[in-house]
Amino acid sequence: MNRALIASTAVVAAVALLGGTWYATMQSGDALAACRASAVAGGDIGGPFELTNGAGETVTDADVITAPTLVYFGYTFCPDVCPLDAARNGEAVALLEERGHDVNSVFISVDPERDTPEMVSDYASYMHERMVGLTGTPEQVKAASRAYKTYYKKQTPKDGDDEYYLMDHSTFTYLMFPETGFAEFYRRDMTAEKMADSVACFIENS
Repeated sequence: MNRALIASTAVVAAVALLGGTWYATMQSGDALAACRASAVAGGDIGGPFELTNGAGETVTDADVITAPTLVYFGYTFCPDVCPLDAARNGEAVALLEERGHDVNSVFISVDPERDTPEMVSDYASYMHERMVGLTGTPEQVKAASRAYKTYYKKQTPKDGDDEYYLMDHSTFTYLMFPETGFAEFYRRDMTAEKMADSVACFIENS
């Protein structure tokens, strides 16, 4: 058989076997292509912020993103989405700990009107003992949200009871690294196991 044909057949077989990952990696030169499920690679997601932790201390992104870190924007009064997402993130961190990977998790409130630093801290630590809960002034929260390209908006209660309003907000979880910044984002349908696999891939191939 022609050598060129043999080589071509081998390449096609390899691509089919690996679902195109090998080919995509070789073509892009990105060693982390095999880890990346989203179409976004790098870019300007993430950036500096100043917020308040449960002890009332002002902290920056550099203070909390000291290791690979899962960052999520939500609020403690959220009836369903946030608890499930935050619990999933906490479970992923626990799974990664079992594999020997030190990963942080941060929960940033988009409801500074109701969420005190203590409330957000208690909420986060319930999801995982090392999850950091942060909030701040409306201006600080808005700045952090803009840095991460997230969306949130207060709903106007139909009954006029302003105490029990809900917040519309985006639900992505972002994987951030201290030196290189944004690596990946995860949607709500990502399981804790698959998230842990993805984060581990980034850590082990960085």
